[in-house]
Amino acid sequence: MCLFVEVNLINEPLVIFVCATTGQGDPPDNMKNFWSFIFRKHLPLTSLCQMDFAVLGLGDSSYAKFNFVAKKLYRRLRQLGGAALLPVCLGDDQHELGPDAAIDPWLHDLWEKVLGLHPVPVGLGVIPPGVPLPSKFALQFLQEAPETCSGVQHGVRTEPQSPPSERQPFLARMVTNRRVTGPSHFQDVRLIEFDITGSGINFAAGDVVLILPQNAASHVQQFCQALGLDPNQCFTLRPREPDVSCPERLPQPCSVRHLVSQYLDIASVPRRSFFELLACLSPHELERDKLLELSSAAGQEELSEYCSRPRRTALEVLCDFPHTAAAIPPDYLLDLIPQIRPRAFSIASSLLAHPSRLQILVAVVQYQTRLKEPRRGLCSSWLASLDPEQGPVQVPLWARSGGLTFPQTPDTPVIMVGPGTGVAPFRAAVQERVAQGRTENFLFFGCRQRDQDFYWEAEWKELEERGCLRLVTAFSRDQERKVYVQHRLRELGPLVWELLDHRGASFYLAGNAKYMPADVSEALTSIFQEEGGLSAPEAAAYLASLQRTLRFQTETWA
Repeated sequence: MCLFVEVNLINEPLVIFVCATTGQGDPPDNMKNFWSFIFRKHLPLTSLCQMDFAVLGLGDSSYAKFNFVAKKLYRRLRQLGGAALLPVCLGDDQHELGPDAAIDPWLHDLWEKVLGLHPVPVGLGVIPPGVPLPSKFALQFLQEAPETCSGVQHGVRTEPQSPPSERQPFLARMVTNRRVTGPSHFQDVRLIEFDITGSGINFAAGDVVLILPQNAASHVQQFCQALGLDPNQCFTLRPREPDVSCPERLPQPCSVRHLVSQYLDIASVPRRSFFELLACLSPHELERDKLLELSSAAGQEELSEYCSRPRRTALEVLCDFPHTAAAIPPDYLLDLIPQIRPRAFSIASSLLAHPSRLQILVAVVQYQTRLKEPRRGLCSSWLASLDPEQGPVQVPLWARSGGLTFPQTPDTPVIMVGPGTGVAPFRAAVQERVAQGRTENFLFFGCRQRDQDFYWEAEWKELEERGCLRLVTAFSRDQERKVYVQHRLRELGPLVWELLDHRGASFYLAGNAKYMPADVSEALTSIFQEEGGLSAPEAAAYLASLQRTLRFQTETWA
């Protein structure tokens, strides 16, 4: 959609919009210009009366503003005179069958509508099932010795030219990588510090850092063996279409090892399209039949049972279909396997307290499914494996604005609720505000046990002693009755109401999206009723007003 020339939108007879939602119900970065245009107040309400449209939203129902952008866009397009071919489709990552549960029937109805309005031209036929589209790129292997092939990360730099970005990350030196949970704690949580001297990176409290991880060396070797690839072989890429560019993150020429270790997300859980293309490429009848079954609309429950629920990776699927894997044409590698996406982490430090340094708090993701091998988060496991004490370690990263913005007025109090690693952005905020002489800081922190996962205990105590922080803790497993941050909020209801209603405080919440945000919101509405004397509808409206004016902000993750 970002490619639309907005002024030509009124001339389009049919447009299919596919959009996600980010942050506090915000459009993605590549949609922001279009978003500003489509919501201009002066646009006539007949602007799109010549246009048929459909909207597909890609979202996650664990977030409060589920598919907010798709819903709002759908209403706006209708308001401007557009004719909706179908109701808005709300794809949900949380559904046990994934977004396809909603998208499959919607697409079936969409094509019926579209082909009814715009029949296939005479002489053109529908591509039959089982016939793959041409690959997006042609991959040409080179005969030169491996030494002539670039092994340097393309676009990555260690000296500033412009602010680092996904196109040009900064190779930051890892200074420390320290476990901050006790040895008997169930989870490995790391405090990692990077040296960003000379990077041009600037950030404020609430911002995030994005990191490009790599696949494990053992997985790279296993992938190359399964597909019969020489990791030291070099190649060049050539787009098959004139308007397609080669991936900026891949050097030209490139080694197979670089492609697999730093670009192809072989550790991701493959989607249905992966099985569809794999079936088209399979020369083995039994394997092809199974792949066709898994990629069919009728086979989605079986696909979920085989792949989605146990979190089976693309690499593991390829190993389960060895004849097919060995026959995959290299040209199709970039069509078959998505690129590794950067992972975002809340920045846990302030440049005012730690100049030229950037710190993050990382919970290493590892869990068991019915598969023998534990499931591991790609980025957190990769970061945890890096040891700067064994030699220089560099990590490609860049910073961007996050979902939390803190008040600029010096006398505005802030209430921060950050259980677990959700406390990370609030450490940055407290450091920044204390350095600016702002001492009205109230932090509600929760964890399991004081002696196992109480992050930055000494630092908080020192700030309390200086009068720069009021810390309220909830250790859920240190007593028989579980105590969480929402319980502490209720206990201090008079203080919370005083800060919010009489002193104009801002309220911030960060952490896991599953139960905690709803529990905290419920605690707040209860406080508004008990301490403010509001009715239930008035309390809900008060909370909505705080959200609307950005005095209640959240940053949560599934």
